[in-house]
Amino acid sequence: MPKIYSVGLGIPDFNIPQSDAMLFAKKLFSNAFRDIERLLSVFQNAEIESRYFVKDIHWYGEEHSFAEKNSIFIEMAEALGIKAIENCLHNKGIELDEIDAIFTICTTGLSTPSLDARIMNKLPFRLDAKRIPIWGLGCVGGAAGLSRAYEYCLAFPRAKILILAIELCSLTFQKNDFNKSNLIGTSLFADGAACTLMIGEEAETPLHSVAALPSIIGTQSMLLKDSLDVMGWDIKNDGLHVIFSKDIPMIVRKWLQPNVQAFLDKYHLDIKDIKQFIAHPGGKKVIDAYVEALGVSEERTKESRDILKHYGNMSSVTIFYILKRILEKDIQPGEYGLAMALGPGFSSEQLLLRWD
Repeated sequence: MPKIYSVGLGIPDFNIPQSDAMLFAKKLFSNAFRDIERLLSVFQNAEIESRYFVKDIHWYGEEHSFAEKNSIFIEMAEALGIKAIENCLHNKGIELDEIDAIFTICTTGLSTPSLDARIMNKLPFRLDAKRIPIWGLGCVGGAAGLSRAYEYCLAFPRAKILILAIELCSLTFQKNDFNKSNLIGTSLFADGAACTLMIGEEAETPLHSVAALPSIIGTQSMLLKDSLDVMGWDIKNDGLHVIFSKDIPMIVRKWLQPNVQAFLDKYHLDIKDIKQFIAHPGGKKVIDAYVEALGVSEERTKESRDILKHYGNMSSVTIFYILKRILEKDIQPGEYGLAMALGPGFSSEQLLLRWD
């Protein structure tokens, strides 16, 4: 089975404490909401201490056109993507010219040529490497990218693949949008990049020098019909406006458990057999809904909560930050893991892992 070999991060320069973000929002939204003090509790209740942005916080209080923000997106996404790739392959014994395909995941900016083409002009990849850009999956994109790369490795078992996720959520911020969804997004979303190396079963790599690695046993994609308004973008003249339903935690509690159990049933497993839980932390309420719906302990969501605490929700990128923490643990061969994320559609993606 294809294996996840390493994860590298691309972390922006500006670390913004949540208290500063709350004061920024209070100043910006106080005239729009009579109950601003009550609404600002979302910043305190999010269990986020700080987040990383590509600009300092004062920049977001100024007027910027969609064109300007998207131009900055391309520039910064390229830089952070390169950093994540270099960190992913550093001291791993695999060179850029050995990479056969790049899956690039993004939802927070537009680029044609795609980001992978821009990065390949800066780094010494083979020019015949396959490029598979995936746009529009939001928070579920990282897990979906892993699933699609897994399927590629099944077709080409000698392949070495990069899954590159880049999200600059802060550049979608709309200072003149006084919708509550925008306020909630301001309390939650952040910027970041991550790159993951996956190798096919027959790929030639220095695996003998590495401890147990997670193999991907199988995946499941699921769409909830007639739920297009749960999460996504409303694209207007001035850019991307966030759609963020308050019903997401309720949907998780009611819809997710049967889907997860049906997936595990295919492998004659139960949730109690899963030792490593790699869950995208859409937010505190979403993590709590995971715990309630799946009957897992809060301890099983520790890595998800820690990443949310220190990095916020980086959309598709976030699950890779959690995965990196999991890879750094001393995990015994034979242990099972479950990676999962939710996103626009409304949709879920699940991957069953086993350490070998």
